[in-house]
Amino acid sequence: MSKQRLIVIGNGMVGHHLVEQLIERNATVDFEIVVFGEERHPAYDRVHLSEYFAGRDAQSLALGEPDFYTNNAVDLHLNEAVMRIDRDAREVVTEQGNYRYDNLVLATGSYPFVPPIPGNDRPNCLVYRTLDDLDAIRESAKTANTGVVVGGGLLGLEAANALRGLNLDTAVVEFVPRLMPMQVDTEGGELLREKIEALGVQVLTGRATQHIEDGQASFHRMVFSDDKVLETDLIVFSAGIRPRDELARDCGLEMGERGGVVVDDQCRTSDPAILAIGEVAVWNGSCFGLVGPGYQMAKAAVATLISKGQGESELSFQGADMSTKLKLLGVDVGAIGDAHGDQRPGTRMYRYLDQIKQHYRKLVVSSDGKKLIGAMLVGDNSVYDTLMQYYSNGLELPERPESLILPAAEGGAPTLGADALPETASICSCHNVTKGAICAAIDAGAADLGAVKGATKASTGCGGCAALLKSVVDHELEARGVEVDPSICEHFAYTRQELYSLVRVEGIKTFSALIEKHGRGPSSAPKLGCDICKPAVASILASCFNEPITDVAHVPLQDTNDTFMANMQKNGTYSVVPRIPGGEITPEKLIVLGEVGRKYRLYTKVTGGQRIDLFGARLEDLPDIWGELLAAGFETGHAYAKSLRTVKSCVGSTWCRYGVQDSVGMAILLENRYKGLRSPHKLKLAVSGCTRECAEAQSKDVGVIATEHGWNLYVCGNGGMRPRHAELFATDLDDATLIRYIDRFLMFYVRTADRLQRTSVWRENLEGGLDTLKDVIIDDSLGLAEELESQMRTVIDNYHCEWANALDDPDKLKRFRSFVNDGRPDPDIIVTEERGQLRPA
Repeated sequence: MSKQRLIVIGNGMVGHHLVEQLIERNATVDFEIVVFGEERHPAYDRVHLSEYFAGRDAQSLALGEPDFYTNNAVDLHLNEAVMRIDRDAREVVTEQGNYRYDNLVLATGSYPFVPPIPGNDRPNCLVYRTLDDLDAIRESAKTANTGVVVGGGLLGLEAANALRGLNLDTAVVEFVPRLMPMQVDTEGGELLREKIEALGVQVLTGRATQHIEDGQASFHRMVFSDDKVLETDLIVFSAGIRPRDELARDCGLEMGERGGVVVDDQCRTSDPAILAIGEVAVWNGSCFGLVGPGYQMAKAAVATLISKGQGESELSFQGADMSTKLKLLGVDVGAIGDAHGDQRPGTRMYRYLDQIKQHYRKLVVSSDGKKLIGAMLVGDNSVYDTLMQYYSNGLELPERPESLILPAAEGGAPTLGADALPETASICSCHNVTKGAICAAIDAGAADLGAVKGATKASTGCGGCAALLKSVVDHELEARGVEVDPSICEHFAYTRQELYSLVRVEGIKTFSALIEKHGRGPSSAPKLGCDICKPAVASILASCFNEPITDVAHVPLQDTNDTFMANMQKNGTYSVVPRIPGGEITPEKLIVLGEVGRKYRLYTKVTGGQRIDLFGARLEDLPDIWGELLAAGFETGHAYAKSLRTVKSCVGSTWCRYGVQDSVGMAILLENRYKGLRSPHKLKLAVSGCTRECAEAQSKDVGVIATEHGWNLYVCGNGGMRPRHAELFATDLDDATLIRYIDRFLMFYVRTADRLQRTSVWRENLEGGLDTLKDVIIDDSLGLAEELESQMRTVIDNYHCEWANALDDPDKLKRFRSFVNDGRPDPDIIVTEERGQLRPA
């Protein structure tokens, strides 16, 4: 039986996913697959398109290996646009020829809408959609100083971020009164505006551009309906998208009222031989502009193609949720379900606004308060995943629904546990893996996390669901009577906490002694350790004894950053980060940093942690650089380590008229006390001199805020991918009590946390939560207080600057060269100049 020819028009993300699904289901046995893409690049990740300006190229954005299509017998035609579909002859027509088809899939996507403004076709008026568009923007930016994006929606803010990254003074012009009108309401839009303007991007809302003409100081002048003007060198139109439906329209397929080709649940158009998927398709009167629904359509279309002539397909498209979690210009924005609360009568709303931290959260619930109808988040997406589970699975809300959007310190609800999720709960959205699918994989024999990943593909996409997946797998295995092995790795039948106890109680000071006495492994695999246990044990040994990590016994355990006591950067150079306790630095030391930066041609940046980072140091220069810094009184800042990083502070009562305590002095005391403390994950502290909280102490692992009577102590907060507010732990403490509590808290965390577990996650997994911590730290319920304080004294008493230790040992310095047998520098390190400084080329 001869193969049917299947032609796919469009090689974007959705078209590529269709081909992947066909290959995965072995459809190449029955189909000869031909794909046409009008771009010169094979399918690439359009979701992360803005990273093209951050150093990624077309190859790194590609969705498949270069030989993916060839290896799977798919005929890919790039840079060949389809001009016409002849339905009678069942052919597609390009400039290169006519191609017969038995089945055809339209995956032509969309095009950027350019408002019909006189002057929109002037030079340097561009769009933001493809890699070629971005190349054009980059080229125009070379001779521009200013740029304007027309459109304040999702794509518009992405484009604004791109212009900002090209070092242009950037403005956003939006027709409606707020940014992202589809996702946020008036309050959320105003907060979003404030955050984006704080980044240096001008925001003009409620502005209708009448025409574009020659400018006086710039290339363009935009004239608005109120006769106000804005001059700019470059204009990018990103005012929405429209379906690429001209092929469907010209060949007579049924069209939607506002464009797009109409499809049914099987993604079939009005011609049964032609299917349509993605942004060009109209299902039930709606187009879907997100990649997730496009992927679901692709799966439904594949099921339809495979089942032709064999009855109805086993999968159909039933619409898609348009909830989104975004980070635009570094600002979190989340929208779930009916976020505006205008699609269902009788809904009730809860709002939470923190204007200091600039967080806005909104809940839309049913009239009886039992179901989540929608949610809106601006500035903080940390509760998005929990809210999404309530919404997508129809879970009954807690008695106080508002607790879901309140910070933990104000009565916020904890995250959902694995046992609370129904079988239909989506665990991995990238591959649409439910809790039920995970349970089925376990029932079919997947007995550990790796096997579940292999069977379901869960957590093999973006990886954002890794923690939730592990929680579900462990819970389901235990529910089936399977003992979950908590071992840190195959070489030790112990958890990190148990290894810590063994090291401490038995006084074991080397990895070799520990693995010899307590290690395991098959005879075919010598007890050498692995990339999991070696750095974990290195951290434990340093936490217990604080011996130099560069000693012969400890060096083999370290990763690259710890080995060279510097963070490796993307081009193979290293960062140099001296400690600046409390952010306080003398003019003389500032001059030294400037001189070192100039001498060694280092990129220099002031960080949010009140440090000065020097980037671009070559490996062989590190000892000389640190020699000069140590001579000036600096010491290592441990930026490369899982340890205390910084203690941030405001100027406190010394300078500020609102300050009630000396926050700088306390910050310096704490940083000098805990510097060098190795821990399961990095630690950040902060001290604020009053409740105005300028040091942002409530977002740190340990936060200290001054009061009229002493200090309030907050614990277990963090920023990062999953921000969490710290919780109030104790109030009005004197200096000695504050330090005593922090000593105990930090050492209890070091002693009991899992490897690479931040204090916030440790606290969430701690049985009894904050009350248990208070019992242990304040009331000494476990009788550990004296021991924890003694352990901290050991760490403090054994502190040493790791760079000073290395510079005193000629053998240790031998590591600092690019080639073992050659003293020359690495010739592959190439830099370019930007804003007066060097950066990776």
